[in-house]
Amino acid sequence: MILSCQNISKSFGTDVILKQASFHMEEHEKAAIVGINGAGKSTLLKIIVKDLEPDDGIVAIAKDKTIGYLAQNEVMDSRRTIYEEVLSAKQPVIEMEQEIRRMESMMDSVPPKELEAFMEKYERLVHQFELADGYTYRSEVTGVLNGLGFPESDFEKTESELSGGQKTRVALGRLLVTKPDILLLDEPTNHLDMASIQWLENYLLNYKGAVLIVSHDRYFMNKIVTKVIEVFQHQVTCYTGNYMAYAEKKAQVRASMLRAYYNQQQEIRHQEEVIAKLKSFNREKSIKRAESREKMLDKMERLEKPTEEFTDIHLRLEPCITSGNDVMKVERLAKSFDGSKLFDQIDFSIFRGERVALIGNNGTGKTTILKIINEVLPADAGEITLGTNVHIGYYDQEHQVLHTEKTLFEEISDDYPQLTNTQIRNVLAAFLFTNDDVFKRIGDLSGGERGRVSLAKLMLSEANFLILDEPTNHLDITSKEILEQALVNYEGTVLFVSHDRYFINKTATRILELHDHQILNYIGNYDYYLEKKDVQRAAQLKYAAPDTASADAVSAKETGGKEDWKQKKQKQAAQRKLENERNKVESRIEQLETEKKELEEEMARPEVAVISAKVMELHTMISQKEEELEQLYEKWEELTND
Repeated sequence: MILSCQNISKSFGTDVILKQASFHMEEHEKAAIVGINGAGKSTLLKIIVKDLEPDDGIVAIAKDKTIGYLAQNEVMDSRRTIYEEVLSAKQPVIEMEQEIRRMESMMDSVPPKELEAFMEKYERLVHQFELADGYTYRSEVTGVLNGLGFPESDFEKTESELSGGQKTRVALGRLLVTKPDILLLDEPTNHLDMASIQWLENYLLNYKGAVLIVSHDRYFMNKIVTKVIEVFQHQVTCYTGNYMAYAEKKAQVRASMLRAYYNQQQEIRHQEEVIAKLKSFNREKSIKRAESREKMLDKMERLEKPTEEFTDIHLRLEPCITSGNDVMKVERLAKSFDGSKLFDQIDFSIFRGERVALIGNNGTGKTTILKIINEVLPADAGEITLGTNVHIGYYDQEHQVLHTEKTLFEEISDDYPQLTNTQIRNVLAAFLFTNDDVFKRIGDLSGGERGRVSLAKLMLSEANFLILDEPTNHLDITSKEILEQALVNYEGTVLFVSHDRYFINKTATRILELHDHQILNYIGNYDYYLEKKDVQRAAQLKYAAPDTASADAVSAKETGGKEDWKQKKQKQAAQRKLENERNKVESRIEQLETEKKELEEEMARPEVAVISAKVMELHTMISQKEEELEQLYEKWEELTND
C-alpha cells in the first residue's frame, strides 16, 4: 500500500465537505475520484498533499515515496521559456551531468595515488546518471512537450505569450518528467485536444507509479483507471473497475437500495393498517396485540430513501418550427490568419435531425467555422446557405448575451415567462445552480458560470438548429448526462465542437474531422470514427454532399482518386525509406552501446585503473562513443517524429 486515507473529515464553517472518508491505493494502481462539482474531490487532493489540514483523520504515505500534484489551472514560472520550465524538473540530473563533466576535465591533473578513488567516484556517478536516464532526459522533455501539443517552434515562448490553458499544459509537462511515485492530477484533460489526451492516456497507462485523477472525462477514465473513488453526500465509496463498471455498479446498488426502501415502506403501511384495524375492534385482546405491533414498528430501523442529485430533472428541447430537410450547405469555404491557412475549399452539408460533431486538433479551425456560420467572422472565400425555416441557436463562451444586473432566476423568467418557478429551478439545477445560487447576480458570476447560464437559455430557445462550441466545459458528469439525454431526444438539428469523446460518442450521428485543411466525413459516432479514421485519412476522402454530385464532380473524383493512389504510393515509398534509415541508426546505436559497455568494463578492471595513460585512452574512446551516440539518439528521434 502506497497511500492511505483514514476517516478524513473536513468542513468549511457550517458546510460539511467530507465525513469519515477512507480509501487506499496500491503501488502502480490507477484510480479516479468522481463526484458532482462541489462534492469535495479537489479538497481531498489538497488534504493528501498537505495544502489543507483535515479536521479529523490521517493521510499516510509509504516511506521514501515521492508525491507530485497538478492543481486546476496551475501555471508556469513567468521567467522561463516553455522548454526551460519543463527542463528545470530535471535539475538533479543536470547537476549530475555537470559534475561528471567537471570530473572529466580534472582527470589529467589527478595525482596517481588518488586516481583509483577518483575513478571509483566517477564510475559511481556515471552509473547513477545512467539509472536516472541521464543520456535521454533532454529527449524525454522534448517528447513530453510534443505529446502535450507544443511544437518545437513554441519551445522558446515565455509565460506572457501563452494562454491560461497553455500554462497549465506546461505545468503538467513539468510534473510528468519528475516521475513521482504518486501522481495526483486535478482535471488533467482540461485544455488538451484529442491527440494530446490520447497521448496522455498512453503515458499514464505505462506510468510505473500510482496515479490518482480527478476528472469529468468519462472516456479518459474508462481507458486508464481500475478503481473509482466516489465522493457522494460527504461519504467516500470505492468501486473496482473503470468508469463504465462504476456507473453500472452504482446503478445496481441504488436500485437495490430503492427496492429495500420501498419494500420496507410497504411493510410499514401494512403494519399500520393492521394496527388501525385491531384498534377498531375495540376489544382488550385486540388492543394489546395492536400495541405490541406498534412497539415492534417503533423499534424498526428505518431506511432512508437513496437520493441522487438531479435525477428528477429532464430537459426537453422542442423546436418552435420544423425546418426543411436541407438545413445547411457549406461550399468552398476558406480561411487564413496572418498568411497561415486554416482550411481551404471545404464542402459539407447538414440535414434535418442530424447531430454532427466537428472535431480536430487545437488550431485547425473548428471554432472559426462555427463563427463564420454565425457571421461572427467573415470567410475568405466560399458560401454558406441555410435551408427553409432554419432558426439557429448559437452557444459560444466568448459571445454570451446576458444581463449583468439581473439574477439567474430573472434572466430565465424574463425571457421565458411561461415557465413555472419549479421549471426554472429545474433548468438551472441541470446546469449546477441550486438553492440560493439562483438569486446570484449575473455580474458576480465567473466566466464558466456565465457560460452555463447561456447554455441553459439556449436549451430553452426553441431554435431548430443548435450550434454549440464546447458545451460540456464546466459541467460535471451528471449535468453532462442530462444534456446528452436532451440532445438525443431533440427533434431538431445539432452541430457542435467538443473534445469530450464520451459526449461525442453518446450524441453524434455523424462526425466531420478537420484534418490537414480538409473535412473528412464519418457516418457514425466516435467509436466508428476511431475504427475508420486511418483508412479515411490515408485515402484523403474529401466529403461532398450527395446532392452536389454531377458529371464534372464524378470526373474530378476519379481524377482525384488517381492522384490519391499516386500520392499513397509515394508516401509508402518514403515511409519504407524512413524505416530503413531508422533501422540502420538503431543497429549502430546498439553496436556503439555494446562497445561503450566493453570499454567501461575494461576501465573498471583494477589492474587497468592504476595505469593513468591507459585510463585516459579508454576515457577518450568512451567519450567519442558517447558523442556519436548523442548524435544518433537525436537522429533517431528526428526519424521517429517524421
